[in-house]
Amino acid sequence: MGSVALTLLVTSILLVLDVSSASALTISPLNGMPDASPQTQISFLGASASEISDVSVVGSRSGSHSGKLRSYVSAVGASFVVARQFTEGESVRASATVGKRGHGRRVGTTFTVARLVRYPLPPGKALTPAKAGVNQSFVSAPSLHPPSVVVSTASPTATPGDIFLTAASNPGQHGAMILNGAGQLVWFQPAAAGNAILDLQVEQYEGKPVLVFWQGHIDVGVGFGTDEIVGSNYKPIAYVRAGNGYYSDLHDFQITPQGSAFLTAYSLVHADLRSVGGSSDGALQDALLQEVDIKTGLVMFEWHAYGHVELDDSYASPPHEADRPWDFFHMNSISLDPWGDGNFIISSRNTWSAYEIDHDTGAILWRIGGKHPSFKMDAGTGTAWQHDVRWQPDHTLTLFDNGSVPKAHSQSRAIHERIDFAHRTVELVGRVTHTPSLLSGSQGDNQALPDGDSFVGWGEDPYFTEFSPSGQVLFDAHLPTPTQVYRAFRFAWSATPATPPSIAVKASSATAATVYASWNGATGVSSWRVLAGASATALAPVATAPNGGFETTVPVQSSAHELAVQALGPQGEVLGASQAIAR
Repeated sequence: MGSVALTLLVTSILLVLDVSSASALTISPLNGMPDASPQTQISFLGASASEISDVSVVGSRSGSHSGKLRSYVSAVGASFVVARQFTEGESVRASATVGKRGHGRRVGTTFTVARLVRYPLPPGKALTPAKAGVNQSFVSAPSLHPPSVVVSTASPTATPGDIFLTAASNPGQHGAMILNGAGQLVWFQPAAAGNAILDLQVEQYEGKPVLVFWQGHIDVGVGFGTDEIVGSNYKPIAYVRAGNGYYSDLHDFQITPQGSAFLTAYSLVHADLRSVGGSSDGALQDALLQEVDIKTGLVMFEWHAYGHVELDDSYASPPHEADRPWDFFHMNSISLDPWGDGNFIISSRNTWSAYEIDHDTGAILWRIGGKHPSFKMDAGTGTAWQHDVRWQPDHTLTLFDNGSVPKAHSQSRAIHERIDFAHRTVELVGRVTHTPSLLSGSQGDNQALPDGDSFVGWGEDPYFTEFSPSGQVLFDAHLPTPTQVYRAFRFAWSATPATPPSIAVKASSATAATVYASWNGATGVSSWRVLAGASATALAPVATAPNGGFETTVPVQSSAHELAVQALGPQGEVLGASQAIAR
């Protein structure tokens, strides 16, 4: 073990001190961290602001720093937000007295501030025009052009629920998509110009189901953007940004029951890469995670791969270009332990490993896969360039084993593993592959569904498949290449948009017209009713039609000047109504 990693492993233990009988204290940046942000705050997780006093923060070059303590909402703790940033390359000592008045202890952390690599991000790419038939289009929603969906298998025994995915790298619009069980569009949210939307899924926030996704700019294989939380009316609830001067990365965003969120981020820093054949002043792409208090945006906990994992554990080769950052780790998932101990497991694509992290100390407790596994890996359990390592309630692990790029396996697979802690072994519980075979160089996920099925997104290959426990394909579909599907999920989802339904009319004669009705995101519409009249205030029903998917076409025989539509529920109840428009 190298000196930087050993320093972090040993000294991080010093950070966890009993400040009361009910809690422990963790200070971030962790003691010994070699590349903290110049804009870092000092995070005290486990002690209330009223129990933190006499805070001292001194940089070896920048001197003493004043600041303000700000409390978290989702947990006991507070961050000391400094009034000015630190100097790159300097050593910083932060300390405070923690505990009840007269019974406090002096605690502290020492860390080094990163020397940042100035790597200008190129502007976002303009959309490539799509060929005819590749994207969908709608008369009543002319601004939406999601990619077409081809369904090859749709068994009635597939798990109920909608399908959640994102489309990127495709001609035409990028964005987030919800499909119904038949593969028909329910909702589409285009990304902002030059941006991408990734990692759309349903999570729980404040006891309610919400949509979460990342939107931003992609370069050097990672994201620079913001995580968004959206309600069942599709209105934003919160925008969650990485703290300490970082951008939120695209790879994962997990809300905790307490109201914090774990997210990934990346930092481009100068580092000594001679141990892997690089420069003594090379450019390193460090992977990090933060626990962020959603309500305040404060950083509660921060962990960096650099300093905990040796550089030569990576299977990725350093780039030949001296100024291009080396992505030695590439964190792509975070999953909280099912034991409720607060610890979590992370996936590193480029070390072929998953690491169990102590949430109190930041220490690596054990690892599976890679060059130095903590357990004997049984046949079929080793991975290459994997994604989406997730704990399951029965304490097993699911993951997506890419096997490429560079090619290490003949095909990608979704696998299920169990750790036998008593005998220190990892055994294979199950595996599924796609027919015809796919070898996905990036992205992908393996979702365990409540009924025992698994829903697999094949990442760079834009397929998504549901398997029964025996491996039978129950659902299979894909988007047109070169579209990429970062992850794909199946969730129960009920939504009523805050915006009204949309309507368009094409008149074929003085007494005949075709009405087009849609409601982007609505899940409960059973049928549509067309209203017509001489004015917007004098409308009466003239036609109805069953819901026909994202857009329903209704022929109408009427010479009325004004037309509107109503979205009806299963009992004929009105869920929403469009504005009236002239024919």
